[in-house]
Amino acid sequence: MKRKHKQYSRPKRPFEKARIEEEAEIKEEYGLKNKIEIWKADSQLRSIREKAKKLISSSPEEQKALFERLKKTGLKVNSISDVLSLDKKDYLNRRLQTIVFRKKIARSPKQARQMIVHKKILVNEKVIDSPSYIVPVEFEEKITAKKAKKIISTAKENE
Repeated sequence: MKRKHKQYSRPKRPFEKARIEEEAEIKEEYGLKNKIEIWKADSQLRSIREKAKKLISSSPEEQKALFERLKKTGLKVNSISDVLSLDKKDYLNRRLQTIVFRKKIARSPKQARQMIVHKKILVNEKVIDSPSYIVPVEFEEKITAKKAKKIISTAKENE
């Protein structure tokens, strides 16, 4: 069995007031379960930035490949400086939970999270039960709620 590693790292200063307030605001805005989800987004962005830094001296074709991959996930980048200036809010906006709320399928980010976890949301006709799923641009329009099954009343059956 392969060992699973942590996908985030804790902040270096655990009691920094400005960071705590900013994270609480982000957590409330996006309806996140806990701050670990913010740290995971930070970690993902950090790895994207590291890849971009390595590609600074490489050929334009390799850079273009990275930009295309990021554009497919919905991040608007055209140059390495755009990649380096990405914010965690840009990444959090691409989560399934946020998109379901923004498309008004759910009334709040928390309700969107609940619908996703309860397998009520379809992406490209497939059930996705992870609120942190990063939605590709091509599937953004294919997000729908499951149709409720109609219950046939017993009175009609008896007739």
